[in-house]
Amino acid sequence: MRGRLAPLAVRPFGRLLSSYTLNELGDSVGVVALAVLVYDRTHAVAPMAAFFVAAKFLPALSAPALTARLDQLALRRTLPALYLAEAAVFALLALIAAGDFLLPPVLALALLDGALALTARALTRGAVAGSLQPARLLKEGNALLNVGFAVASVGGAALGGLLIATFGVSTALLVDAASFLVIALLVASTRGLSAAEVEREPFPERFRAGLRFARTNTVVRLLLIGEATALVLFTLVIPIEVIYAKESLGTTSAGFGALLASWGAGIVVGSFVYLLVKRRSALALILISTAAVGVAYLGMASADTLLVACLASVVGGAGNGVQWISVITALQEATPVDYQARVVVLLESLGAAMPGVGYVLGGALVAIGSPRTAYGVAGAGVLVLVFTAVLLRSRLGLPARPQPRRAALEGER
Repeated sequence: MRGRLAPLAVRPFGRLLSSYTLNELGDSVGVVALAVLVYDRTHAVAPMAAFFVAAKFLPALSAPALTARLDQLALRRTLPALYLAEAAVFALLALIAAGDFLLPPVLALALLDGALALTARALTRGAVAGSLQPARLLKEGNALLNVGFAVASVGGAALGGLLIATFGVSTALLVDAASFLVIALLVASTRGLSAAEVEREPFPERFRAGLRFARTNTVVRLLLIGEATALVLFTLVIPIEVIYAKESLGTTSAGFGALLASWGAGIVVGSFVYLLVKRRSALALILISTAAVGVAYLGMASADTLLVACLASVVGGAGNGVQWISVITALQEATPVDYQARVVVLLESLGAAMPGVGYVLGGALVAIGSPRTAYGVAGAGVLVLVFTAVLLRSRLGLPARPQPRRAALEGER
């Protein structure tokens, strides 16, 4: 265990870990609070759909450009500025929640916050890679980030619900704003944060260079394409989980809650499992964890009882908890230092955008068949993706260490 905590001795990883975890906690609280706000004030499906498009999908289109603009600047200034901007956004949202509700400003602020959050995560990941790769502790550091992310995402949703039930939406949003102020102060006082040692480039050229690297580097390209496909399949069932629980399993709202909690518990378990198995081949971890999600979905498609569905959900959540961090680590190990943030934000953006495609497909499959059909198609699709990756494994020669900064790009041209 001491070796697995070794990254904490490398500055400034400890504070980056704290800020990353608190950022995810705040984002989770914010999403819950804003979803409740929009629904309570509109009681309509269309505004809810517009909110999730604004908060999740559209930021995926703008965050890569914002990251390319900021990743060559001093992190000790840019990261606190991003978190201060998020604090201001949630303070404004709290004012809207306490007064006359207007949907357009809420959607605009949700879009802004989504872009800020994705950019902050990408810059943090880049800083982590820059500090831990020289010490060969990137896997250990990513494992700790993954544990913090999993605990914060599960706990943040619960905390958001508790704050809303106890104090109301406006107070929950103010607490969220305060949390981002704390993160800004934490990062601003962190030593060892600086800009990457790169030649300053005009923003458009730097943005295009990042996209060109992702397109021409075989490992990076295949990882991004594979994860984009996996995310569509993983999220295909999310919109119909409640229908699956109540109609296919015949359970209650409490049963539905237990099903969701089982997946969340699995994610936390998977995050800790990664701490133990992280030294395995990156490709092996990606394939095994992705296959676990596929097997879990097939198990849920055939489950006759809530207990069986929950057990399968734990397996799927554990696979989910290992899969995402394995892909991020493999991507970072294949990416030179000065491309880190620009490549990671592409993955983060896919994580925000691809679920929208999955939601549409899931709804269509339920309309054609049933919730079990959606789970079956998702599970089979995931296993087909794994089989395809096995066939392409000779092209997925994931390096143990990143290639030299310029040679990696030149070698793929």
